[in-house]
Amino acid sequence: MRPISSNPDGLHFSITTWKKEGITILMTRARLRELGITPGSLPTGTYNAITDVPGILVGQVTLIDDEPGKPAGTGLARTGVTMIVPRNGNIWTDHAFAGYFNFNGCGEMTGQAWIAEAGVIHTPIGITNTNSVGVVRDAIAAYPLEMSSQAGIPPSISASWQGSLPVVAETWDGWLNDINAFHITKEHAFEALRTATSGPVAEGNVGGGTGMICHEFKGGTGTSSRIVNHQGEPYTVGVLVQTNYGDRRLFRVAGVPVGQEIGYQDVEHPWDKPPKGGSIIVIIATDAPLLPTQCTRLARRATVGLAHVGGMGHNGSGDLFLAFSTGNHLPITTPGNFDLQMIQNDHMDPFFEAVVEATEEAILNALTAAETMIGLQGHTAHALPLDRLQEVMHHYHKHEQ
Repeated sequence: MRPISSNPDGLHFSITTWKKEGITILMTRARLRELGITPGSLPTGTYNAITDVPGILVGQVTLIDDEPGKPAGTGLARTGVTMIVPRNGNIWTDHAFAGYFNFNGCGEMTGQAWIAEAGVIHTPIGITNTNSVGVVRDAIAAYPLEMSSQAGIPPSISASWQGSLPVVAETWDGWLNDINAFHITKEHAFEALRTATSGPVAEGNVGGGTGMICHEFKGGTGTSSRIVNHQGEPYTVGVLVQTNYGDRRLFRVAGVPVGQEIGYQDVEHPWDKPPKGGSIIVIIATDAPLLPTQCTRLARRATVGLAHVGGMGHNGSGDLFLAFSTGNHLPITTPGNFDLQMIQNDHMDPFFEAVVEATEEAILNALTAAETMIGLQGHTAHALPLDRLQEVMHHYHKHEQ
């Protein structure tokens, strides 16, 4: 098994080859906008990623065992962990307001009870597979004690650390990954935290999204951002998703029923028997000064972005969304009251729109970046064919003219 940290150079195009039954599959991948498809109207940030929000870092560790076809129980790995680190790593000592929304709750996101009670997060956010939530959660809790110098936590605080309530969310990768082999370790989570950086974010088959399937194509990790101009002040809304949900017949791109046009005669079904559900995690970050109730309102709007692509919240789906704001500082060393700012509720609509657009594009970026993957027992999830996607989009737009 080889752990792979995400590409710090953030190269958008990649070429991947797989060999199956003597046939070499060659695929070139790209982000959605590199294909000439632009959902929404708001401008994006520099990287069109959650890292456009100042101070947001992302670290990813990918675990790949390159022997397709291994039987269950022998440890084939197609999995990983993604970390979102606010405030350039100072979230441990400078907390952030947050809120969450569970569209459908057949999933897990730890730390929700404290967010509901206090309206804050105080650690990085982890995303991984279903069976690794516990180890990633424990790793985040242990990080200030074992890695205080690298975590940027003063020794006086780490020495008196009383524990934490980290946020860690999951989706299930057990079709491609031997999930019961419990590949993810504390060291992998630590590596994702240590290597978290700003700038471009790797997408597709990386981090927690490595073994995921979306709308019956290969899914994974995706991100996007939008800039909102509020009273002459630019604010950024960034989204990162882990996609593992959806029927192909419901899949839409910028309103076009792509899933109905790219049938199983074009791209094979990934399942022997389709599961009853699926999941998506949506993490929303902004530097706009929002209070916890307003963060909750942002989190709810991810539902609309999901619906634009074709997600509907099946009974067996874990559609769990969290939004946080770094626009107010909440340092734990402050002995008195905090001076807070907030956007007026009457001015929230552009931020809602930003969440909808960025969520939609982040999901689509996960799909256009993801590469065909052969996993456990030879199970294969085929990538969304980008040439066919462009053909379908061109056909529909031509008839609209």
